[in-house]
Amino acid sequence: MGYVKKNLLAGLNIPDFSTLNPAARNWLDTIANVRIHRQTRQKPSDLFEKERPFLHPLPPNPFDIATVCQVRASSQFRVTLDTNRYSVPAEYAGTSLTLKAYPQRICVYSKDKLIARHARSYDRYQDFEDPDHPKELLNQRKKARDQKIFMRFLALSPKAEQYYRNLEQRRMNPHHHVRKIVALTEIYDPDSVARAMEDAFAFQAFSSQYIINLLEQRSRFLPNPGALHLTRREDLLKIKIDQPYLTIYERSNHE
Repeated sequence: MGYVKKNLLAGLNIPDFSTLNPAARNWLDTIANVRIHRQTRQKPSDLFEKERPFLHPLPPNPFDIATVCQVRASSQFRVTLDTNRYSVPAEYAGTSLTLKAYPQRICVYSKDKLIARHARSYDRYQDFEDPDHPKELLNQRKKARDQKIFMRFLALSPKAEQYYRNLEQRRMNPHHHVRKIVALTEIYDPDSVARAMEDAFAFQAFSSQYIINLLEQRSRFLPNPGALHLTRREDLLKIKIDQPYLTIYERSNHE
């Protein structure tokens, strides 16, 4: 190993292992195996030909050179190797797993089941995520969010459950209409939305758009006028009238 390090690897720029094998093969064929060995005083290539008939064939399966360790996935469904983080399926967050590190890849197992595979990185503090790994978590969050919206919908009116059943029968995507109806409570008063839904149920109109139309029409109505204010009798007593000028009548009588 010391000879390889000092003669092959010293000063050699290795961007990845795929370039190392061709360089090593060329070094063996042109330098290492054709030199005179210091101990045997013969060329390694000549000695190899003498030993070849006594060698056994390689095993059919390559030797597993992985470094094996036990790891625990984080709450962000990541396992760490050499400061780098690699994702596993979200449902394995917080569980104990087996990590097998190869020179070019890492494999993560849950018992005997392979659950994740990544190209190994020799950078530092990098994060690598398989796009398929968060899908289960996103599905769970979506289900929880849809369930919360549905509970808000049911709380709007005693007719809400029956209204939803009719939506299921008549609409391709009833959850879409439920989300829009619940969203209306952020714009209009929840009691107004409930009243519009009950009116829609009475007319057998099962659509979020129908409820929107009802709310918009009712929001355009002018408020009822207030009571007419009449002058009180006491206020009439405070009216001042100028003294009439009667001299003109006296003049007419003398004539």
